Order: sequence, then structure tokens, then C-alpha cells
Amino acid sequence: MTDTQEPLEGAPLIAPSTTDHPLYDTVVDACRTVYDPEIPVNIYDLGLIYTIDISPENEVKVIMTLTAPGCPVAGDMPGWVADAVEPLEGVKQVDVALTWEPPWGMDMMSDEARLELGFM
Repeated sequence: MTDTQEPLEGAPLIAPSTTDHPLYDTVVDACRTVYDPEIPVNIYDLGLIYTIDISPENEVKVIMTLTAPGCPVAGDMPGWVADAVEPLEGVKQVDVALTWEPPWGMDMMSDEARLELGFM
């Protein structure tokens, strides 16, 4: 497991996710178990997960952001994501990178998150 504060080497800031990989839905479900401690919505539905890239060798690379650069859990949350994904059956390795580009905005939340937070 590796968690870094910089984008993964050679990875675009936001690349398309590997949605057709058999592990994709399981990785998404694992990301939904991680919550921002200040907001009662999981980080996936908050729109903090920008990319889930899964190689043919089942190496998972997650590019994510936080709601604000000054977030008090900035140093911890990538590790929480890695800890949620790494034990999944079939996952060989997990790398989580934190990026600030593009900045997170409330328009990135899912409808479920907006409803949960009373924005609908």
C-alpha cells in the first residue's frame, strides 16, 4: 500500500475510471465505507473520488480530493481509503493520491448526498 500527497507519476489529474473491470463495483462499495468526519456522507457520494483505475493485474490506483485543502484529515484520509480497498479479494496493491485540481465543489456530490445533506 502506498498513500501519497502528490498525483501518481504519469497519471492525469482526472482520468476515466476503469468501470468495466470486475473489481470496480467492489472498490466503489469499499470507498463508500469511508466518511469525511465532518460530513455525514461517504466520500464517494460526496464526489471526493475522482478516478478509480484498476490494472489487468488488479492494482488499484485512486485519485481523490478533499472538500478543502485545510481539511484536518488531509494526511489521514488517503490511508483510510487504502485501508478500505486493500483487503478486498483480488486486489494486489492500492495507491491513493490526493489532488487539488480540479478543486472540489458541491456540484460534484451525488443526488443521494445532496438529499442526505438537505440540498434537494
